[in-house]
Amino acid sequence: MILCLDAGNTRIKWGIAATPGDGWLARGAVDTAAPLALVAQLAAQPPLQRAIACSVAGARLETTLSSLLAERGIALGWLRAAASAHGVVNGYRDPAQLGADRWAALIGARGLHDGPAIVVMAGTATTVDRLDSDGRFRGGLILPGFDLMRGSLARNTAQLPLAQGAPASLPQSTDEAIVSGCLMAQAGAIERFFAPLAHDPRARCLLSGGAATLLAGVIDLPLLHVENLVLEGLRRAAFAGQAGSE
Repeated sequence: MILCLDAGNTRIKWGIAATPGDGWLARGAVDTAAPLALVAQLAAQPPLQRAIACSVAGARLETTLSSLLAERGIALGWLRAAASAHGVVNGYRDPAQLGADRWAALIGARGLHDGPAIVVMAGTATTVDRLDSDGRFRGGLILPGFDLMRGSLARNTAQLPLAQGAPASLPQSTDEAIVSGCLMAQAGAIERFFAPLAHDPRARCLLSGGAATLLAGVIDLPLLHVENLVLEGLRRAAFAGQAGSE
């Protein structure tokens, strides 16, 4: 069994897998600010000897996670972006600059869909990456996520609230206007980035992350909603036996 860890800016998501393609044996999440809570959640799981992780939350958290797992006899390997791996070719001018979470999501997407795609991770930030049918990552976008957008309006204006509620096609309250505007801004960027692929009937938008359900309601594209693409990519890399360790 392998423990997969997606250490994001807000939460550390984890999953335990016994095979490369079947369902997860267990999954959970803890706040990134409280990594010790991970130990309590894993205590209820069968003994583990191996883990793979990616992180965008900084070196300090990586050190903490490595120490916590080492104390429990779990060898932890870190997935880093490379020039190519697991059927994906990295199109960044400097391949190492690509975030490990985006790299893992691309690997996960490649394992789930063999046609052209855009890979959308809707978390603290929203990333929109293009993956061609030959597995080449062509480039992508990074923009503030839904919560960052509406939070920014609340923090940096005198009269706008931290908006709540559902989006509307014709917003008729301030909360509706903010929620709808933030979601449509995200959807517009995604749909525009997808446009060069729209002629191909195999093209899909693979959507994942905490705001994926909200975005799915406003995006007019052929969607494949995946609960956690990063974990799927980590699992694929781990069972391929090529994850590095530090």
